[in-house]
Amino acid sequence: MSPALSLRRVACAAVVMCASLGAHAALFEDDEARRAILDLRQRVETMRTQYEAASQQNSRSVLELQNQIEGLRGDVARLTGQNEQLAKTVSDMQLRQQAVDDKLKKSEPAPVNVDGREFTADPREKSDFDAALGIFRAGQFAQSQSAFADFIKRYPQSGYNPSALFWLGNAQYATRNYNEAIANFRSMLSLAPDHAKAPEAVLSIANCQIELKDTKAARRTLDDLIKAYPQSEAASAAKERLARLK
Repeated sequence: MSPALSLRRVACAAVVMCASLGAHAALFEDDEARRAILDLRQRVETMRTQYEAASQQNSRSVLELQNQIEGLRGDVARLTGQNEQLAKTVSDMQLRQQAVDDKLKKSEPAPVNVDGREFTADPREKSDFDAALGIFRAGQFAQSQSAFADFIKRYPQSGYNPSALFWLGNAQYATRNYNEAIANFRSMLSLAPDHAKAPEAVLSIANCQIELKDTKAARRTLDDLIKAYPQSEAASAAKERLARLK
């Protein structure tokens, strides 16, 4: 074989060898790239999985938080309802207590002043006396007799009784029950001789006696009136009556 041919073969072999080495180098580089890509994909997948897991966990946390908030809202609503019911109950109790207090207050004795006399009386007692007096002032004398007589029986210790006896006597005088009127006027004077209407009661007794044609008793009564209550208007009227009786 000629030297030239050998050299040519060696050159060819070198070329083939270089080509082969180049191919191996390229293949090695491709494998590294593929591994890098696969590793990167794996890392991306891992990160995506972790993100999805975190998102799911966050979603569960948010859902739990929302459930807790709704639960708290329900608790607040229940407590609000309970507070409103409690407030209503307290208000109702206060109203009932106020009604009881008002009722007790209405039934408690209270100071009154009648014909210059001060005493305590129950509200019902005062109401009954005022009603009887209203009947008398309406001119219903027969009815007022019953009303005042019932009052005295119902309240035998009442501070109104002197006044009740006085008006009862006047009602009886108006219906010409003179003897009964005299008896009640005298009961009134015995019970309260210093009563503001005592002079009028004595004068009324004299008037009843005059109606009964008992002039002697009338004069005596009028004299007693002038002596007992000399400064009263009834005493002035008594003097005029005495003058006419003579």
